Amino acid sequence: MSFKARKVAIIGTGSVGASCAFALVNQCVCEEILLVDLKRDKAEGEALDLNHGIEYMSSTTKIRVGTYEDCKDVDVIVMTASEPPRPNETRLDTLEDSKGICKMIVDSVMKAEFNGFFVLVTNPVDVIAYYTWKLSGLPKNRVIGTGTALDTARLKTLISAELDEVDTKSIQAFAMGEHGDSQMVPWSKVSIAGEPLLDLMKKNDKLAKLHLDKMELKTAKLGWDIYVTKGTTYYGIASTVVGIIKSIFHDDKKVIPVSTLLEGEYGQNDVYMGVPTVIGKNGVEKIIELELTDTEKEKFNNSANVIKKYIKKLG
Repeated sequence: MSFKARKVAIIGTGSVGASCAFALVNQCVCEEILLVDLKRDKAEGEALDLNHGIEYMSSTTKIRVGTYEDCKDVDVIVMTASEPPRPNETRLDTLEDSKGICKMIVDSVMKAEFNGFFVLVTNPVDVIAYYTWKLSGLPKNRVIGTGTALDTARLKTLISAELDEVDTKSIQAFAMGEHGDSQMVPWSKVSIAGEPLLDLMKKNDKLAKLHLDKMELKTAKLGWDIYVTKGTTYYGIASTVVGIIKSIFHDDKKVIPVSTLLEGEYGQNDVYMGVPTVIGKNGVEKIIELELTDTEKEKFNNSANVIKKYIKKLG
């Protein structure tokens, strides 16, 4: 019986890329990891460090350093390479730098005849995912931005804290739209163990005092709070990336709010946005269309317009 080794390439070995590699190894997601970075010494150092740690893990993953040409036969490319935002910049303000990085990487790996999945982390991720889809010529289902998946985890953590630490896995909620300041939460679709949060707020005096707009804003700002305290975020996004890749490799059909191309869904076209999607062996297999209220639709459309404004800057 033949067995095809699963291979993942991580392009960019800064804190995010290295954390993605560690999470992949620790969870035994694939048989081989290829680290690619213009600073080859950095990639080699990360590979050595990871390989040394495998002695005390249950993993047998092989980690090596390679080039864009070596990405030809990998199953998934995780793109984390980027320039960090400068003081007072938003993720969207980094587009010009990220655009050049993205084009160099995508052109190089496609020249090597890569034909797998892209999982994009590079910010502004919705715009970069769209740009990668355009540059690569790959089907939309195989070009996936991390979108609002991590924002959703942050949102559920905030809700859990207001519900006496109810397990976040018992909370059904999504952040949607831009992975950035314009993202929104469809509160009409938030539920705890099947009961709508808005109904619970009518029955519980403590929950009645919840300020949903403030929680929505805090969800969008949490990444920056972490950025201010420790310089960057990497554990949360690494776990998010691994969750997406596992769902592809295992055909889990897990619903994850990734950034994907909308073609009429939610009334939007030609834009990548964070929406609930079914992730399986074919990548994005289905977009889940939630029935939004008029207010939620307005917020979602506003987020779409923000992303589209920056897509136009791609030229």
